[in-house]
Amino acid sequence: MRRGLVNGLVHVLAWSLATGAAVTLSWWGVHTVMTGTAYDPPRALPIAAAGATAREATPPAPATPRPESSPSPSSTPRPTRSPSPAPTRTAATSPSPTTSASPSGQVKSYATDGGRVVLDLAPDYVTLVSATPGTGWAMQVWKTDSWLRVEFTKDTDKVSVICTWHDGAPRVDIGNY
Repeated sequence: MRRGLVNGLVHVLAWSLATGAAVTLSWWGVHTVMTGTAYDPPRALPIAAAGATAREATPPAPATPRPESSPSPSSTPRPTRSPSPAPTRTAATSPSPTTSASPSGQVKSYATDGGRVVLDLAPDYVTLVSATPGTGWAMQVWKTDSWLRVEFTKDTDKVSVICTWHDGAPRVDIGNY
């Protein structure tokens, strides 16, 4: 009886060690692969705050090529970039857009109490570039063929950025709706 108990404990111990070794080896392999393929955080557009001095935008760092294990027509390598400095956040009571040029139109940024919205305004349509809620705020986006709405909510506060282009050039309205 004692010999059967010892044999059972030896089998349980051997199984535990083998399982632990397999989990450790798997974790190490996945960790090694994922460390080499981590994605950089998205870059924010440079925004000038009211009264701040303008500074030149720094060009992105050159792309770092990644080794390709097997070429495939459906997968393309993605370059990595060095992270840009974190943008500063300012509360704006009467937001004024910050503008830069883009191939399809004008890129404008709108700062509100609830967050920041960046839109690419073309003559006959609008594309949402980014919407970043402020600390503690939640965000929701609606888009149709003729209007776009980004709403920031926090408790009972709501701030909306609404852009319409159904009857002409895009028009942006910001307010508490």
